[in-house]
Amino acid sequence: MKKLLIIALATMLLLPALAQDRHYNLYGVMFYNLENLFDTINSNGVYDKEFSPNGARQWNHEKYWQKQHNLAYAISQFTTPNTPDGPAIIGVSEIENVTVLQDLVRQPEIKSRRYQIVHHDGPDRRGVDVGLLYNPRVFKVLNVTNQRLTERYFTAIGYGDRFNPEFRTRDQLCVTGLLAGDKVTVMVNHWPSRLGGQEQSSYLREAAAEMARQTIDSLLRDDPNQGIIFMGDLNDDPQDPSCARVLKARRDIKDVKTISDIYNPWWAKLDKGIGTLAYRGGWNLFDQIVMTGHFTKYHDSKNKPQLTFLRAEVLNREFLKTKEGDRQGYPLRTYSGGVFLNGYSDHFPTIIYLAKEVQ
Repeated sequence: MKKLLIIALATMLLLPALAQDRHYNLYGVMFYNLENLFDTINSNGVYDKEFSPNGARQWNHEKYWQKQHNLAYAISQFTTPNTPDGPAIIGVSEIENVTVLQDLVRQPEIKSRRYQIVHHDGPDRRGVDVGLLYNPRVFKVLNVTNQRLTERYFTAIGYGDRFNPEFRTRDQLCVTGLLAGDKVTVMVNHWPSRLGGQEQSSYLREAAAEMARQTIDSLLRDDPNQGIIFMGDLNDDPQDPSCARVLKARRDIKDVKTISDIYNPWWAKLDKGIGTLAYRGGWNLFDQIVMTGHFTKYHDSKNKPQLTFLRAEVLNREFLKTKEGDRQGYPLRTYSGGVFLNGYSDHFPTIIYLAKEVQ
C-alpha cells in the first residue's frame, strides 16, 4: 500500500502542468558523471596506470564488474510510472572508451532497454571522454559531430593570451536526432576542472561555454525549428560566469522569450541547498541540463504540441548516498582516501522530463 501511494504521489508531482483530459507521452533526458569508469588495461601510460591491477587503486576485474553492476542498477531505478523504460537519453562523462559503455549497456539490469551508444575518442590527457546512450525506440540519430576547445574560443572572450596549445580537455559531443518526432540536438560536455582554484581556472570554463554558445547559435541558424539540450559536468554552478554570463543560461523560465534563449532549471535547486556533489560541507550543482526556447514555449499551456519541459530533478536517491561518517548524505563514491567503497559515483545524476501530446 505504501509503495502504491508513493507511485501515485510521484505521478501527481510529475504532471503538474498537464491537462487531465489529454494524453501525453513523457521522456526522460538524463546526465550522469560515472566517476572514472576505466577498464583494467593500462593503455595510456602514467595516466591509466592508476586504474590497472598493478596501479595504486589495484583496479582489477572484480572491482570493474562490481562498478558496472552498480551503475547499471542505478540507471535501472530511474523510472517513473510514466517512463517505465527509464530515460530515453543519457549523457555520460568520465568514461575511458567505448568498450566500458558497451559493457555497461549489456549489464542484465538494463540490457532489455537495448541502449545504443554514441562515443568519440577525445584528446583529454587522462583519457576520459563523454558519451551518449539512447533508446532507439524513441530516439533516432541523424548526425554526430564533435567540437574541440581551440584558441579562437579563448580569443572570443578576451583570453587569447592565456591559451596554452598543450592544454587538452574533453571534446564537446553533439548528437542530432528525432525524439518523439521533434528534431533535437543533444550536446554533452565535461568542462575543464577547477584545478589550481575556481577563480584562477574560470577562464578555461568560460572558453568552453563560449564554444557551446557558438555551437548553439550555429545550430539554430541552420535550423531554427530544432530544440537544443545542453548537458554536462560543467565544474561550475548555474550562477558562475561560464553559465550565467557566457552561456547566458537564464534562471527564470519567464525570461526565455526567443528560440535562442536558454533556460537553466538548476539555479533554483541550488538555491534550496540541493546539489549533485559535495565539497567541504557545501553543495555544488555542476551536473546541469539546460535547454533552448523550443522546450519552454508551451510550458504554461495545457496544449503540448511539441516536446515541452515539465520538471527537473536531482536523482539523489537514498541508495546512492553515504550512510555514515562525516560524509553522510554525500554521494557514495567508488573510492575515498584510496579505499574501495564499492559505490556508484561522486556525483548524483540529474534528469529533465519532457512531455508531448499524443495526436
